[in-house]
Amino acid sequence: MTAAENALHQDVWSLPLEDIDPAQPDLFQDNSILSWFERLRREDPVHFTDHHEFGRYWSVTRYEDIMYVDTHHELFSSEPSITLRDQPEDFTLPMFIAMDEPRHSKQRGEVNPVVGSRNLPNFAELIRTRTQEVLDKLPVGETFDWVEEVSIELTTRMLATLFDFPYEERRRLTRWSDVATALPGGDFIETEEQRREELIECLETFTGLWNEKAKLPPQHDMVSMLAHGENTRNMQPLEYLGNLLLLIVGGNDTTRNSMSGSVLALHENPEEFAKLKANPRLIPSMVSETIRWQTPLAFMRRTALEDTELGGKTILKGDKVAMWYVSGNRDDSVFEQPEEYIIDRPNVRKHLSFGYGIHRCMGSHLAELQLKILWEEILERFERIEVVGDVRRSHSVFVRGYTDLPVVVHPKQG
Repeated sequence: MTAAENALHQDVWSLPLEDIDPAQPDLFQDNSILSWFERLRREDPVHFTDHHEFGRYWSVTRYEDIMYVDTHHELFSSEPSITLRDQPEDFTLPMFIAMDEPRHSKQRGEVNPVVGSRNLPNFAELIRTRTQEVLDKLPVGETFDWVEEVSIELTTRMLATLFDFPYEERRRLTRWSDVATALPGGDFIETEEQRREELIECLETFTGLWNEKAKLPPQHDMVSMLAHGENTRNMQPLEYLGNLLLLIVGGNDTTRNSMSGSVLALHENPEEFAKLKANPRLIPSMVSETIRWQTPLAFMRRTALEDTELGGKTILKGDKVAMWYVSGNRDDSVFEQPEEYIIDRPNVRKHLSFGYGIHRCMGSHLAELQLKILWEEILERFERIEVVGDVRRSHSVFVRGYTDLPVVVHPKQG
């Protein structure tokens, strides 16, 4: 057992600093990771780890330092990857979130209009209708899994629309999202070879859609935009796959885990739920607080382009840097009582969950709209949503989410 693995079974406050390695999925699955980041923020906010698998990497855990890394593109590159795990040389999947300027903005710009704020009114009615359909079919008074029946179903319906993907096959999108981010031997895949095989199946399926769209006039869906876009129509197959997975994961994991997180947070904080029921105008603020509190993607990686200093530490050229958004969102120099869930928090929109600057999540406004409509419809129907069993979190360092959330919904009376 390595020092890091042994540390999993100890109180983080008693560990030597050099033994602290936050990139361990078990810490995220049992939700003990938050105390690890609290210690790093206090004692070693720019923290070095020589990981047995990922190699040299730095954990940046304070809000201002994360902002510094996220905005100094001349010092910290988004290439070659957004995760600590390097991609195999024979199966590298370029994607625009892991590109620097100007290539990043050129590719992003081809698909951004479909989820941009100007297009949101075109989605609102569809989102509301689908949300009503899903909620009205729930077995009131009986135990069911909120993740499966609501969070996954609503986000997958939206993904199918964004891609103009065959609606009856939409759960394949969920599967590919899970496969793309899963750890081998965990919940979704056994080996890297299995991951590769399933992602090739994703590429083959979407190549058929690309070929169909390329023959038609440009349409307002992501595959058509990629196929006709000046900066994307000549992509190589693995680059196409990389961008597809970026858009699938970005549209799936973040929204679905915030939907589940909102139910858990309001169950655990009944006084906040009472506040929400008394004043539904707080829904937009509650949505932002949920996204801060949940932080559905725990970090993004950068790579140092040159030797540089941060927080009194020298980061060497080529070192990996993890911007731990989940930690920055709990920095008490920015957020008062950061561990508390407060739906009318005054500065809640300062959260880092969507990233910052040129790489800010392009679907953030759509995600917020989906959550807002979901809770408007929940308050219309249900007195409360009660979590009644063991909550199971994702076994992942990157995706901070849920695989099981057993609940019972209680109808409004009268």
